[in-house]
Amino acid sequence: MTEPSPGTRRSGRKDRISRRAAKTGANPAAPGQHGGSYKPLSERDLVAIFETALRLLAELGLGEVPDRLSRDLKAAGALDNGAGRLLFPPELTRAAIKSAAKTFVLHGRDDDRSIEVGGDRVYFGTGGAAVQTLDLDTGQYRPSTLQDLHDFTRLQDTLTNVSWFTRCCIATDVPDNFDLDVNTSYALLQHTTKPVATAFTLAEHVAPIVKMYDIVAGGPGKFAEKPFVKAHISPVISPMRFGEDAVDVVYECIAHNIPMSCITAAQSGATAPATLAGFLAQSLAETLASLVMVNVISPGFPMVFSNWPLVIDLRTGAFTGGGGEIAVLNAASAQLSNWLGLPSGVAASMTDAKAIDAQYGVEKGLTSMAAALAGGNLIYESSGMTASLLGASFEAFVLDDEMHSATYRALRGIEVTEENLGFDAICEAVLGDGHFLGGQHTFAAMERDYFYPVLADRDQPITWSENGAQDAWSRARTKARKILAHHHPAYLTPEQDAEIRAQFRILL
Repeated sequence: MTEPSPGTRRSGRKDRISRRAAKTGANPAAPGQHGGSYKPLSERDLVAIFETALRLLAELGLGEVPDRLSRDLKAAGALDNGAGRLLFPPELTRAAIKSAAKTFVLHGRDDDRSIEVGGDRVYFGTGGAAVQTLDLDTGQYRPSTLQDLHDFTRLQDTLTNVSWFTRCCIATDVPDNFDLDVNTSYALLQHTTKPVATAFTLAEHVAPIVKMYDIVAGGPGKFAEKPFVKAHISPVISPMRFGEDAVDVVYECIAHNIPMSCITAAQSGATAPATLAGFLAQSLAETLASLVMVNVISPGFPMVFSNWPLVIDLRTGAFTGGGGEIAVLNAASAQLSNWLGLPSGVAASMTDAKAIDAQYGVEKGLTSMAAALAGGNLIYESSGMTASLLGASFEAFVLDDEMHSATYRALRGIEVTEENLGFDAICEAVLGDGHFLGGQHTFAAMERDYFYPVLADRDQPITWSENGAQDAWSRARTKARKILAHHHPAYLTPEQDAEIRAQFRILL
């Protein structure tokens, strides 16, 4: 083979650089990759935990069952033990699992942003009710405000890997609960067309706020035809009892066709056993109780089986969002839910770190990767949360978005094909230039198979130093500020906005 001249090499290098700069538009790490390869529980473990959960429901049952729900459950086969607890025979629980929705669509107002929940697809999103926000200017925590919620909603609207947006903070400057629920929904509708989720403080708030959704959807009853908001509800309170207000919200959401995540949030050693196996058995029983309730009221109603094992530090009693225990528990929860064929929701990336530091990165990376590899369909709390869920951070949102891309790339795995095995490319490189730089095989793989981070620094130390020696927090702050300065979506039409403001007290 003729040796290329130096001039040819320089020209070839320029050509390579030019082609590298030309993005193909393909996303090598798109949301919705397949999970399920990490299985912390054996088949025997799964059966043992499930059978214990069935036994808990059948022999211990649930306490504090509201009268309306008690009547409906008894009509379906639940038994009153005469001591204030309602027992769920195994056949009742198994029937609910059989009738439950196995997949369903979380609609975005933009159809291209809708996602299908269930199977083994993995999506990262948000959750949380942070009462403090990490201020972009001071770097210190302060009470979260309604303006923060609007800003977080605008910010995440630009982030590819936030597949749905649940309000991530509580507007502590809105003291009235109805105003809070109204203005939370308004912020979600105004600033994003992704699937969104919120919470309703009381059942009587649901119907009025659905009128707002109908205005956006095109008229009375239109929202129910294609709901683009889901509700986060915790109708079962650990250990093993119902919460009346939340149960009332469940009934109202079903009446208005609002999909829901029924969330169990037991805490190890406090409201559930400290042993991980015992914890999983109780938590599974409690989430199954929610499933029975929903499917007795409306068989097949879309419900995310949101079994979120939470951990406390047994030395202090404080909730801890990071660590090996919470990583394996949520992975096991995802495995259990998927084993039952139910749309799974788990929680991850809930770092205890207050700053954007090494602890932050370790805890978020460990817990979110474990949940994704285990096949959690919806991974809540996974974007923007800090300080054991007490805080939310703009910098964290953009850093986590990049982390999720790396996770999705790992989930995507390795495609072994005749072309990818590259026999001819290996021969050409060995017998030719002695390297693969500039080869067509390399160019084809460059954008198809590799994710290139924007915030993670890959420069040499001298280049990093010359560019200001910035850390990840600084780079993320710069990006967050840029987005907030330039991205001001107003997805409500002027007419919709005016009609909403005429009927509701909109505070911003």
